[in-house]
Amino acid sequence: MEALHKKIREEGIVLSDQVLKVDAFLNHQIDPALMQLIGNEFATLFADSGITKIVTIEASGIAPAIMTGLKLGVPVIFARKHQSLTLTENLLSATVYSFTKQVESTVAISPRHLTSSDRVLIIDDFLANGRASQALISIIKQAGASVAGLGIVIEKSFQGGRAELDAQGYRVESLARVKSLEGGVVTFLD
Repeated sequence: MEALHKKIREEGIVLSDQVLKVDAFLNHQIDPALMQLIGNEFATLFADSGITKIVTIEASGIAPAIMTGLKLGVPVIFARKHQSLTLTENLLSATVYSFTKQVESTVAISPRHLTSSDRVLIIDDFLANGRASQALISIIKQAGASVAGLGIVIEKSFQGGRAELDAQGYRVESLARVKSLEGGVVTFLD
């Protein structure tokens, strides 16, 4: 997706050979026009997959997930990282470790919103080691729902997340596949 590649080249900041900062348009400040393009692209890629729900993790996956849900005409559920007074029933939950934040979190979804009849598209901002994706897959399986695929905005192809998901038979569609961040330069795979 050329618009995303351009945005990453122009506004992404390489912090190390493992970390790409995209807070200017994706996970702090959001570029709504770009999110709309991203949502349209995911909707096109998964148009014939029978999607009934989209699942993401708060907060960075919400914008692309909402735009995809809008285009597909399906609800978006985000796994919450923090419990609230209103989220108390038998929660579907999993633990996920964030490489960037260096913290482990429990993410949860209410079983009222995800059922065994759902066919779910997972949307996330990044795919690196695959821990967030695996946590969402676990939650979806706990509900008895099926995973139609994963839509990833930016994949760090030099890390093992995609290989693990491919080995498990999941369909992964990444809009920007980063081959390397070495020398402070973003190199794309495609």
